[in-house]
Amino acid sequence: MNELANIFLNNLLPVFLAAGSGFILAKIIKINPQPISKVILYIFSPCLVFSLLTQNELGHSDILKSMLFLGTTIGIVGLIAWLVTRFLKFERTISAGIILTSMLMNAGNYGMPVVLFAFGASALGYASIYFVTMAILTYTVGIVIASMGTASFKTGFLNLLKLPVIYAIALAFIVMITGWQLPIYFERTVLILGDAAIPTMLVLLGINLANVQLAGFSLPLFLAITFRLLVSPAVALLLVTIFGLGGPARASLVTIAGMPSAVFTSVLATEYNLKPSFVTAIVFTSTLLSPLTLTPLLAFLGA
Repeated sequence: MNELANIFLNNLLPVFLAAGSGFILAKIIKINPQPISKVILYIFSPCLVFSLLTQNELGHSDILKSMLFLGTTIGIVGLIAWLVTRFLKFERTISAGIILTSMLMNAGNYGMPVVLFAFGASALGYASIYFVTMAILTYTVGIVIASMGTASFKTGFLNLLKLPVIYAIALAFIVMITGWQLPIYFERTVLILGDAAIPTMLVLLGINLANVQLAGFSLPLFLAITFRLLVSPAVALLLVTIFGLGGPARASLVTIAGMPSAVFTSVLATEYNLKPSFVTAIVFTSTLLSPLTLTPLLAFLGA
């Protein structure tokens, strides 16, 4: 019991306290989270991903294997959610909301800090790959699901091309393949901006949660939280042996798979009129309950 308490205090509580500062600030003074989100999206996140990719020791095969692993895990969870919602005959918008929040986890402003605290910098390199993969899936598969099939895949692809993180990935791969030595002033600038990403992400998480309106408990809400917090890490644990992943890769991936629903799903739900109050309730509740599942999960993974 003491071990679980220490894991929570050392790895999860700092995340909630940091996010809590944003939550309290948003309750005291009204803050528009969009400008902060744009700074993270267009400056901090690309720099963080570029730094993590160029400075870690992951091989190209490890990176591709990790991306394929996460894509497979998310796909299986989405398939399970789809089958259950079809069996229970939920209306299309409710089904789409459950599938969306079950598949897309908070790999950025929650997952990356937890992985860093629990498993160190070596695992954070893998977490950055998952963050990148989630960004790609969010702006493609996520948009298709949120729009209930009414938006073209072209929309998702064009949104993807607007993300600076995609170009940061491309530049990072060029540097990794060619061995190109960047000027010191450029490396240090990118490092400074990248280091600002995680704390800013946590503050933004708190601000976003302060703006969530919690809906009443329902079976769809229960199912979405179960898929995200329990089914997803269980699927990841089953797949690690098949993919031959161990050590930091295994620990970081399974941890990311157990993260609550991505805050950005509420943005998609609002944009495509996908019962945003229901989706934001899933985000809020899954985040609030996540320590109950993540604490034993981290203990199992050897945090």
